This record gives sequence, structure tokens and C-alpha cells, in this order.
Amino acid sequence: QVQLVESVGGWVQAGGSLRLSCAASGSISSINAMGWYRQAPGQQRDMVATITNGGSTNYADSMKSRFTISRDNAKNTVYLQMNSLKPEDTAVYYCNAGVLVTSGPNIRYREVWGQGTLVTVSS
Repeated sequence: QVQLVESVGGWVQAGGSLRLSCAASGSISSINAMGWYRQAPGQQRDMVATITNGGSTNYADSMKSRFTISRDNAKNTVYLQMNSLKPEDTAVYYCNAGVLVTSGPNIRYREVWGQGTLVTVSS
């Protein structure tokens, strides 16, 4: 079993910064891509940014210049640095990972989600 545990989000004023982290633990053989998604009230869950195990990144256009995703493969942890936050960035942020999970002699691919962490940006 694999778990993703996210750091606590929080409240920040517009223009401020916040850093999220997400650590994977469990019977992990290796982790492929990791990413952050977000879901605002009444909206669908959208991709914020993803990063491969080789460090290649992909961002949603509206966040490309303000957010930075990074990862520490030794710690199975992904980070999201968010700068110049706007009220429209208010959402629950979810961590996601594609994990190869060891199960006895077998290795299985699992897509795992964190529990979500609320980020609130006030104007």
C-alpha cells in the first residue's frame, strides 16, 4: 500500500507565496511522474503541474510563470512553490503519483492521490 501525505495548505493574502509538499510512503519500487492538481468549489479537478522522475516539467498555462514544481527522488517527495498568488488560486490542491508498488514477488502500477489540502487566497 502506498500513501501520499501532503503538507497543510493555509491562508495567504493575494500576492503572497506558499509552498506545498507531498511525501510518498509504503511499498514503493519506484515513482514515475508526480504532480499537483487542484479543484475549486463547484469546479472540476484540473492539472496544475507535473514532473517526471527525470525532472521534466509541465504546467498549466495560467500557472507557468508563478508556480514551480520540483521533486526529491531520494525522499519520494514533490513540492509546489506558489508565488504571486491570486484569489482565483483558492482551491483544494491534490498530490498525484504514478507508483510501481511491490506486492510480494509482483510489481504493480498504481495511480495514487493525496487527501487534498486547502489553499485560500484572500484579496
